[in-house]
Amino acid sequence: MTLEAEFDRVSLPLEHAFTIARGTTATAENVVVRIEDDEGNTGVGAAAPSTHYGETASTVEAVLPDLLSVVEEVGDPHALDRIETGMREAVSGNPAARCAVSIALHDLAAKRAGLPLYRYWGLDPEQSVTSSFTIGLDDTETMREKTREAVAAGYGTLKVKLGTPRDEEIVRTVREAAPDATIRVDANEAWTPREAVANTEWLAEYGVEFVEQPVPAENADGLEFVYERSALPIAADESCVTLADVPALAGRADIANIKLMKCGGLREATRMIHAARAQGLEVMLGCMVETNAAIAAACHLAPLLDYADLDGSLLLADDPYEGVPLPGGYIDLDAVERSGTCARPVE
Repeated sequence: MTLEAEFDRVSLPLEHAFTIARGTTATAENVVVRIEDDEGNTGVGAAAPSTHYGETASTVEAVLPDLLSVVEEVGDPHALDRIETGMREAVSGNPAARCAVSIALHDLAAKRAGLPLYRYWGLDPEQSVTSSFTIGLDDTETMREKTREAVAAGYGTLKVKLGTPRDEEIVRTVREAAPDATIRVDANEAWTPREAVANTEWLAEYGVEFVEQPVPAENADGLEFVYERSALPIAADESCVTLADVPALAGRADIANIKLMKCGGLREATRMIHAARAQGLEVMLGCMVETNAAIAAACHLAPLLDYADLDGSLLLADDPYEGVPLPGGYIDLDAVERSGTCARPVE
């Protein structure tokens, strides 16, 4: 079998500027990978690199030729283990770049089998979950309006970004605008351990479901301090990057937030899911701001999850790819009829 690969960079404006405790983004830079076999099947994947983890679109473009040369040398999209090993040997780090190739290969392998990816894995679509929709930081009235828009669009689970001096005002405003919604909050490492514990007390009064990454990732003892005293469950995101991080979360968090772009691909994410379960942790799958060429593949893992935060493509003003239907955030795998990941160019 012969495989040919190519890639290109896409600049994706957001519907609204997206702000978290670390900064603001108005445009997402993704790199789309396409791998074609000699029967005309094409697998599509994408990288959504994060400077927080040392990657940019330029670094992705720099290493993709080496990664894709491994794919072309092996020449078999079903030889996922061999290709994954070869990519790790060819390029260290660069998880988003490896992830783009991983997604494209899985898309191609499932298309060759004539199955949607979740069926290729043997997963049950009836076990799917609902994704949250993120309300980024903004002035309070804009956040109120964004919340109302999300509720009107049918989203019943909201993730609210915090990490400001007016956090309680924000949560109160969102709760007023969405009295029946499930609310989760994400501090993106902005609090001290003692601040975090105190904040969980009033957050619980607003019916918040859980708190994501309250303290800096490098402060493992601080995360443990919060976990032991928190009035709410704690999810670890920046503290949960690769498989090696998962065992240390036991006794420090309730939920492991796994992201394809952090860990390097679908196979590694699956290993992390099972490792988290072995440690007694619940599992959430998150994302960056991503085109459906990346998000769609993550959606096929939904039956393995407790929670999902896969709204990255919903934050874009215009996505060149369609993906898995997300009515009101529900990851509707039953509606997936095409083989592969269900990511395809918008017609």
